[in-house]
Amino acid sequence: MSSVCRNALLFVALLCFTGLAQPRELRVCADPDNLPLSDASGNGFENRIARLVAEEMGAELRYEWLPLRRGFVRKTIDAGLCDVFIGVPREFERVLVTRSYYRSSYVFVDGPRAHGIDGFDDGRLASLTIGVQLVGNDLAATPPGHALAATRNVENVRGFTIYGEGPVAQRMVAAVASGEIDAALIWGPQAGYFARRAALEVRAARPPFGLAGVPFEFDIAMGVRRGDRALRDEIDAIIERRRADIDAILAAYSVPRSDRAGGETQ
Repeated sequence: MSSVCRNALLFVALLCFTGLAQPRELRVCADPDNLPLSDASGNGFENRIARLVAEEMGAELRYEWLPLRRGFVRKTIDAGLCDVFIGVPREFERVLVTRSYYRSSYVFVDGPRAHGIDGFDDGRLASLTIGVQLVGNDLAATPPGHALAATRNVENVRGFTIYGEGPVAQRMVAAVASGEIDAALIWGPQAGYFARRAALEVRAARPPFGLAGVPFEFDIAMGVRRGDRALRDEIDAIIERRRADIDAILAAYSVPRSDRAGGETQ
């Protein structure tokens, strides 16, 4: 065999062994300041679930951090920066979704004057100050905001934008705890963790009768690039295999559940 052939074979062998030596990666795109879901220190429940999935895959976990703002999908998974989002609504069409791993709803976090409120027909709402998350240009951008606008039972509504010092749910719960507002309508998985720390109660928000078609509950899944069925199927199997561990993580962060008997935080 000529030296040229031997060198060519050696080069190909080195390429093969180099490829084998490269650890598999699971690239996750997430918000670096969105507790209790995710943060750059890895302290959110989606961070813990991401570690569980990566371990099951035998992969090294790597993050691409970007604030959860307009264009997030386009700038991250569509741009090839990552492989998976750990939490997306099951109906989200921008990605290929896995099976759901929990279901939750918007909730009321109530102070003393709003104790026990779980619906928009409660007469006390007219005299209370209610906080609502702002994800768009108006209060009606979220289902609770839309319900408040439609029922017109509340005049004192305060909007909390996603921009600010710390997660919006943390700021809203702090406002309830201090008496600045009487109650807050927040996406449950964001609310439960901070409400527990502030010793406040959380109740699933029931949509008004006339707005039965407006969803207040969502199944949450993971999302991969459209067309990546192999990764979707692999994660589906992990969710099923490690469901008890995922449930334990969600419980540790007081995530209100509407898919399990007794799973709602009260």
